[in-house]
Amino acid sequence: MEATMKARSIKKEHGIRHLYAAGTYSYSGARRLLGEAAFRHELMAFGAAMIGFIATGATLFQYVAMAILFLLMMAFEALNTAIEEIVDRVSPEISEMGKNAKDLGSFACFCLIVANAVYAAYVIVLSHIF
Repeated sequence: MEATMKARSIKKEHGIRHLYAAGTYSYSGARRLLGEAAFRHELMAFGAAMIGFIATGATLFQYVAMAILFLLMMAFEALNTAIEEIVDRVSPEISEMGKNAKDLGSFACFCLIVANAVYAAYVIVLSHIF
């Protein structure tokens, strides 16, 4: 099917049309990311953290910091998914280089998952200590 598809160029938009086009590309990316089980699990964990923040009376600053960490995690998850798709497209056979690229992307996501979890636990536990 892909072999029969013709390459098409994307017309460059300007002004408000460019902003709209960029928004639709981002929306499509977000929809694609929702297809990833790992991302859905991260969304559920964020929801659980928010419930914990509400239950413990987190400050506005703590909510903002958690939101920034979560946005970073979403960005890294999107980049990791992009890396995986490119590797699968360019090198469908199993290769050490492709494996390394995927593993590095996965490790980057893992680091941000840990950062999110540690911060959320810190905020929730800290509220019980003081």
